[in-house]
Amino acid sequence: MTTEKGYLGVTPPISTAESSEREKEVTATLMEELRRQGTFESVEEARTREMVLGRVAALVKKFVYQVSLKRGLSEAAAGAAGGKIFTFGSYRLGVHGPGSDIDTLCVVPKHVSREDFFEVFEDLLRNMEGVTEVSGVPEAYVPIIKTKICGIPLDFLMARLALSSIPDDLSLKDDNLLRNLDERCVRSLNGSRVNDEILRLVPNGEVYRDALRCIKLWAQRRAIYSNVNGFFGGVAWAILVARICQLYPSATAGAIVSRFFIIMYQWTWPQPVLLKQIEEGPLPVRVWNPKLYPADRAHRMPIITPAYPAMCATHNVTASTQMILTEEFKKGADIVDKIIVGTATWADLFAKHDFFHKYRYYLQIVASTEDPDLQIKWAGTVESRLRQLVMKLEFVDTLICAHPFIKGFDQVSYCLSQEEMNQVAEGQISETIAKRNMASIEGSPESKTVYSTTFFIGLLIQPKPSGFSGPRKLDISYPTTEFIKLVKMWEKYDEDTMGIYVRYMKR
Repeated sequence: MTTEKGYLGVTPPISTAESSEREKEVTATLMEELRRQGTFESVEEARTREMVLGRVAALVKKFVYQVSLKRGLSEAAAGAAGGKIFTFGSYRLGVHGPGSDIDTLCVVPKHVSREDFFEVFEDLLRNMEGVTEVSGVPEAYVPIIKTKICGIPLDFLMARLALSSIPDDLSLKDDNLLRNLDERCVRSLNGSRVNDEILRLVPNGEVYRDALRCIKLWAQRRAIYSNVNGFFGGVAWAILVARICQLYPSATAGAIVSRFFIIMYQWTWPQPVLLKQIEEGPLPVRVWNPKLYPADRAHRMPIITPAYPAMCATHNVTASTQMILTEEFKKGADIVDKIIVGTATWADLFAKHDFFHKYRYYLQIVASTEDPDLQIKWAGTVESRLRQLVMKLEFVDTLICAHPFIKGFDQVSYCLSQEEMNQVAEGQISETIAKRNMASIEGSPESKTVYSTTFFIGLLIQPKPSGFSGPRKLDISYPTTEFIKLVKMWEKYDEDTMGIYVRYMKR
């Protein structure tokens, strides 16, 4: 699909030339390497996904039907009220791998509320055959239910439209569907609308998917794939690769990847990455506009979603994460240069990060509880606030960079005393505790099971000035105290059942 201008994107392509023979060769070796790295799912798993989605689609209709009856609708009206699922994220883009989750949007009519979603639908999920875990997070920025069905992880969002029924042929393309919706519904619909728009704006879907698969794997291996921690999430990577595809519409996947690193390393931030001009629309909602809004002006690496209302997918980037991303783009560009001339292989690009060897000093943040369901919510709350800690640390004089690791480490510890429980809550799990299992604490009156999640931030400290002797003081007490205060402000925080501890470590 090209526009009336004859090209896709906000500027003409840099080159419409076909790729060279060498670029075609490296594309072939890239696809071999992606297969070798196990980024494609099996036929069997693909079938399971389709079966699960079929069952989920039926469950959403059942959910709407039950709530409709509860609201006093007749049998016929309740049956006609509909309900429909839309997938988005990596599954919708066609770049999901084995074990990856399916982002699923449940679209419901106006008489079904968000409370119904977290009570009735969550309950229906719990009772569904093959479901192993269900956890709703109604207070999230985009309220979500996470679940696993027949081994396939799914993330459910909900959007209620201002319609009395949801037809099976509903399309979300019409901006007018967003009228009279609350902000959470607009945000929930956004994922699906953005994905559809990205796919509409790339010149060649197959090339795009192959190149995006490569960049996703690279970003995961380099530990820079995480929106919540201030790096780029799935949508941002998807938009970046789509932009490079627009600039080189006839290139092969290998050539797109090569241009991706060169262009991204040299990109003049905060110039935004756009797939099309930002559009105004029918809603009184904010559309990204740095001229109008100081908060938008503060975005360091703005990557703008193509569906109305345009939003910045990378508003979480901090000074530290920008530094790390730029460094990784440079490393990637150097490796791909070598791949093109034949002195390196694609496996070199996918080399694992060295986060736990990179720094001399680290902060360890431990969130703990005695209940597995509560732990998921508590750890999620702590993780969502980590970025605030990073930003506070960036103000510390001698600190160059505060590098958050992109995921927490979960542990279940079987403790025999209060003292052991305290040790675990402070991130000090002895070998004795680590080796224990459930059976080994049975019958002990003091025994307790502690669930903990540990997060890490690497600290890059300025080298000592020449001629400086003696120890240097790095005072991080203010940022850490403020962070603990912030986390404890969570409305469900309970001093007696939830632990939060920040510890300074030297490697």
